[in-house]
Amino acid sequence: MKIMFIEPPKEFWFVMGEYMPPPLGILQLAAFLEDKGDGWDLDVVDCQAEGLDWRGLQRRIESYDPDLVVVSSLSTCNAYVVIRTVGLVKMIDPDIRTVVGGQHFSALAEQSLREYPEIDYVIRGEGELTLLELVKTLNSRENVGKIRGLSFRKDDHFQGKSSENDIVIHNPPRPLIANLDDLPIPGFHLLDDYMGKYHFKMMSPSGSGYAMVEASRGCQHRCTFCSQWSFWGGMHRTKTPQRVADEMELLLNEYGISFQWLTDDNLGLGNKYRDLCDEIIKRGLSDDLNWFIQARSDDIIDNEKLIPKMRKAGNFWVMAGLERHDRQTLDSFNKGINSSDSKLAMQLLKDNDIFSQATLITGDRSDSHQSMDEFREFVNLVDPDLAIFMILTPFPGTSLFNQAHQNGWIEDYNWSNYDMTHAVMPTLHLTRSEVQEELFLCYRDFYGSMKRRLTGLFSRNTFKKHTYRYMAGQGLLQSLRDLI
Repeated sequence: MKIMFIEPPKEFWFVMGEYMPPPLGILQLAAFLEDKGDGWDLDVVDCQAEGLDWRGLQRRIESYDPDLVVVSSLSTCNAYVVIRTVGLVKMIDPDIRTVVGGQHFSALAEQSLREYPEIDYVIRGEGELTLLELVKTLNSRENVGKIRGLSFRKDDHFQGKSSENDIVIHNPPRPLIANLDDLPIPGFHLLDDYMGKYHFKMMSPSGSGYAMVEASRGCQHRCTFCSQWSFWGGMHRTKTPQRVADEMELLLNEYGISFQWLTDDNLGLGNKYRDLCDEIIKRGLSDDLNWFIQARSDDIIDNEKLIPKMRKAGNFWVMAGLERHDRQTLDSFNKGINSSDSKLAMQLLKDNDIFSQATLITGDRSDSHQSMDEFREFVNLVDPDLAIFMILTPFPGTSLFNQAHQNGWIEDYNWSNYDMTHAVMPTLHLTRSEVQEELFLCYRDFYGSMKRRLTGLFSRNTFKKHTYRYMAGQGLLQSLRDLI
């Protein structure tokens, strides 16, 4: 069987500038099939790295002539890109089977299979074992009705056809993989010719490359706006520090990628994180690696004594979801942190020469012009090195989406606009247009400060200086203004 994995052509998120990581999701799946499979022919296509447009992708598919295509499902705002990709596959050959997955399609499996006949299978939740079993089943032309974690149209798995009258079948969910160390290292070797092209221009200096590393899956917290909890079944599982360090070392030594993002939604800063830092230092990697993580403000404060070791191990950058200034909104988000911790958390990072990034949310249901003024005052007081403002977005699979949908708050169901920079619902006091304008005002207020800009441009912190100099030439405020 010939299996093609595709990262389709897409636009980058302009707020963070130009960035291009290896497509981690499909590289994990491809490596798992390579490791556990039966000698299947695998091909990974990254349209960004290869410079392929839609016509170029069409030629690649025609040339390879796959039996099965697995599309990188990206995020909700790229859902139509995924649909276009599987549509292209079916135009080339209707008999090629198509697979999608990820958080968006897992949450909307029923709707997606009914609306888009070009999708044959939706893998819900964790993908490795389900995809492996699907490939084995299709290869032997057996019935897919017993594959856990799979959704499909009845009888479609033999006929290659679909109709509006098809019954959508959702097999029972698949148990999660017990030991994440059993997973092979992602198949970076399948993109050997392109590994030198990956970069993150705003964050990493030229020549350092860029890759994402997964140290854990899931999150035990239940923030209303985040789909991680439901997608991973409320479980938080970690890889051992040795396994994570193995992957980081391979990326550095084999591909020269020194800038790495531990992409976990909640890595946590406890004993395992301390052990990871020790492992990196012990291997002599800390002088050459620059890596960054996401962390909660309460974890940063609770682990104050660990912060110097983080910096010593090469953790130069920490992104914290501070979200809001007011306790009421934080409680409505079920965030479980205190806004009073925000200033201290950012300062602890700065004191240890770690670049402090805050993510912040506008457009809560209760927001007004007054609350937004108070919010901006709070962010200026907290004074992170980098502030990323995002509009509250009801992603499918979140409790926020369920609440907003049931109450009729959502005015825009165009998934392309679910990128956290477009307002898709109003608040009680602001129209969507006003929510959009408030986002622009947040960025203008924070980055319009001449003192802050000069401090950034001439900062002693290498990352801060690089980031502010990059942002100075990107026209971020104009792009945001154009959305109003």
